[in-house]
Amino acid sequence: MPTPHYGQPRYRLIAEQLRERIESGVIPPGALLPAESVLTAEFQAARGTVRQAIAALREAGLVATEHGRGTYATLRRHNRGLDDGSETETQQRQVAADPELAALFAVEVGSALIEQQSLTRTDGAVGTVVRTYRLPSTER
Repeated sequence: MPTPHYGQPRYRLIAEQLRERIESGVIPPGALLPAESVLTAEFQAARGTVRQAIAALREAGLVATEHGRGTYATLRRHNRGLDDGSETETQQRQVAADPELAALFAVEVGSALIEQQSLTRTDGAVGTVVRTYRLPSTER
């Protein structure tokens, strides 16, 4: 598929489209990105090109990759102001599963989970707080 913008590497165009999905909430913080095979089919690009795009997003702090779990959106370094004056802060910590989370993850109450909290401020006022949970990478 030809590059729509003359002179711009294909991986950058793919990374930009994925960045837009992450920043708009189509891919929310903590959500897994589609698998490489899905992205190669969607963008009609080679696997190496898709990997370069994901690496660019990782370098920008928009995604993180965990061996055996996949690549997920983080918005960690998304503290540059948007046009509407918004900024997002993301924090991560280990928590104990309460009864509701334990049932959802099919683990015992008190089991370790990773909680990721993304807080979005618009002009200094809190707009949204999103908390996502996942199992630590050592647990399956």
